[in-house]
Amino acid sequence: MGFFKGLSYNLKGLRFGLNHPRLMLLGLIRFAVILSVTVLCAILVVVYYREIAGAIWAQPQIAWLSWLWHLFSWIVALMLFGGAALAGFLISQILFAVVIMDLMSRKTEQLISGSEQDPPSMPAIPYFFFLLRQEIPRAVLPVLFALVLMGLGLMTPFSPVTSVISPLAAVVFLAWDNTDLLPARRMESFSKRFRFLLRTLPLHLGFGLWFLIPLLNVLFLSFAPVGATMVHLERDSAD
Repeated sequence: MGFFKGLSYNLKGLRFGLNHPRLMLLGLIRFAVILSVTVLCAILVVVYYREIAGAIWAQPQIAWLSWLWHLFSWIVALMLFGGAALAGFLISQILFAVVIMDLMSRKTEQLISGSEQDPPSMPAIPYFFFLLRQEIPRAVLPVLFALVLMGLGLMTPFSPVTSVISPLAAVVFLAWDNTDLLPARRMESFSKRFRFLLRTLPLHLGFGLWFLIPLLNVLFLSFAPVGATMVHLERDSAD
């Protein structure tokens, strides 16, 4: 499973999801959840970015320094917008979208295989927390990796390298967030699932490159659980 396979799986998943009403509905709900939480975080940035900039650097009274402060406040706003987008995605993933993603993955498995391998038999609330425990490492690990790259970029002369690696690492982890759904539901250990990621980095890079396309990336993210489930189902059928 290589780079071009990854590209094709995400595209096939989007087509498959749009052609099946239940999957299309779930994908659109996920789209709405991610978008609404992100917009809410962005609104908070618009309302409070001046206060945050002022807390970092009090607005000077000298005219030319005041202009410099306004430029600084816009830079702070842009950084906060980036943080708001990341926070919106993580919040929606951990609290809401993880359930939708699991439903999409299970429905895809039913449509393709005719049935699904039963998830753990437990009541709805414990099952939600089971899903949440699977999601937290997938959400936290990319953030830690991004912080390491940011530190290397700031404190070493390797910033040109880290500026290229950072977006590629981000799309790999976003792809893994989806390909990990089915193994996590089957209660495979985290170490085994992480080894699968390391063995199939080109696949995940190809799968995740669609997430770099502006505007379309949210659509591909919304339906990514479908193509990601196909990865494992086709691998199972080939074994």
